[in-house]
Amino acid sequence: MPRIYLDNNATTPVLPEVFEAMRPYFGEHFGNASSIHHHGQETRAAVERARDSVASLLGCRSSEIVFTSGGTEGDNLAIAGLTSPGDHVITSSIEHHAVLLACKHLEETGCEVTYVPVDGRGMVDPGDIRRALRSNTKLISIMLANNETGVLQPVEEIGKIAAEADVYFHTDAVQAAGKIRVDVNQIGCDALSISGHKMHAPQGVGALYVRKGTRLQPLFYGGRHERSRRAGTENVPGIVALGKAAELAMQGFERGDDKKMSALRDRLQQGIPAQVEEAGVNGEGAPRVPNTTNIYFDHIEGESMVISLDLKGLAVSTGAACSSGAIEPSHVLVAMGLRAERARASIRFSLGKQNTEEEIDIALALVPETVARLRELSPTCRKIAISS
Repeated sequence: MPRIYLDNNATTPVLPEVFEAMRPYFGEHFGNASSIHHHGQETRAAVERARDSVASLLGCRSSEIVFTSGGTEGDNLAIAGLTSPGDHVITSSIEHHAVLLACKHLEETGCEVTYVPVDGRGMVDPGDIRRALRSNTKLISIMLANNETGVLQPVEEIGKIAAEADVYFHTDAVQAAGKIRVDVNQIGCDALSISGHKMHAPQGVGALYVRKGTRLQPLFYGGRHERSRRAGTENVPGIVALGKAAELAMQGFERGDDKKMSALRDRLQQGIPAQVEEAGVNGEGAPRVPNTTNIYFDHIEGESMVISLDLKGLAVSTGAACSSGAIEPSHVLVAMGLRAERARASIRFSLGKQNTEEEIDIALALVPETVARLRELSPTCRKIAISS
């Protein structure tokens, strides 16, 4: 049975070119990048080459890149590192839990937090951001692309609001980097988080862009790594892999890979509702990253569908991987106005560089037949059929 992976927003497979780039740094090039002898200096050079590549991907200076363990650390470092007790923070109701729970912690330590709503498409109104500003507002943190729906937020407009108010602006770009072109100067942000395993590098590595001149309080204390912004011996293989993944992403933009992926995604999100009644796209009409669609299927349980499709070789998800197993409906979909039953009946399909047209064809065959079977077994569907 062929296995098809359409859960790339949870994690992506490491591309062969990325694995080959990092492989030597597990063996022959093993030095500590802080050492001044030959072994340390060759790994230091590799780290700095990767830093240059990540900076090119984000349109910033190499010195503005801080390597981290991933998106969660990057979000936490930005949020905690740019605020102090007594400050006011503005974020949204659909952020990743790495941001939401970091903000909840700030509230416990003496900060105030405003959670702005989203509309039915899952988009923040910049006007709400402006209206939420206070005299003690220190930070705005709004994601670039939502991990469940792929919806892109109006970050450029929000960046202008932050600049006018002289407030720090952080954006979680974990689900955007490598999928769309990202330019920190165009966005106007002071900090931006990315994660390697969302763009075909390994798990356990990421980066935080910190604009030059921004005072960032570190989370970790130890050595003077990363210009004293993030203590800890560098994960050289992971950093090298992230640099290579950044290079491949930029090459992909030049080839138009993002447009090809968008075409595959569109085939999937148009083909499924065309074959399945009472199904539709969550966030339809909003700008989105090219790899993601989130589709509701009334009268089924999303978890049952994930399991059923997995048994047929197709991997999808009901939302954020870190919330897997949660009995509560997606906070993102509920914030968009979906009733709990529809939110629980929603499935996220997210593509990666490895997916093919043939795999989309198979998914277009498997999903409708699986929905039909699950609805036959659903007491709700049976009641509707009898009453009609």
